[in-house]
Amino acid sequence: MSKKNKEQTITRERLAELLNEDLAREYQAIIGYVVYSQVMKGPEYMNIAKELEVHAGEELQHALLISKQIDYLGAQPTTVPKLVKTSESAKDMLHFDLDAENETISNYRERVRQAEALGEYSIAEDLRQILKDEQDHQISLASALGIDIPKEGLGMAQGVVAAIGMVKNG
Repeated sequence: MSKKNKEQTITRERLAELLNEDLAREYQAIIGYVVYSQVMKGPEYMNIAKELEVHAGEELQHALLISKQIDYLGAQPTTVPKLVKTSESAKDMLHFDLDAENETISNYRERVRQAEALGEYSIAEDLRQILKDEQDHQISLASALGIDIPKEGLGMAQGVVAAIGMVKNG
């Protein structure tokens, strides 16, 4: 079954299952941000450590919102987080967080499409607000690591940039 057909055949039950997976990732993020913010050492990590404390609170708000939507859909919110990776290295922890944010952003983009396919526009709007926060987290983490923000998921904008580059180089 193609990706498009899956979107068209999404059910409220399936959306609730997928939101529960997202909720488990929110719990993972809360735990990760709490732990990482407290164990990072060194002056180069003090600013991002404070930022991670803020992120933890935002992730808690996301978890509450997702739980509310799961309940609205008639399902029970999960109580189990996804596994939190740890390391002695602050840089590794930031990479773990960035990888998790990248996955979360990808999943929420899909969830918005699925909610809209069901006519659940309120859920889609809540997810868009969460996406905005998650992308802010992604930017903070990439900046702290001194790397470019990951380009996956840029869709049409990425294709336009590639096309412009081909015209210039062609």
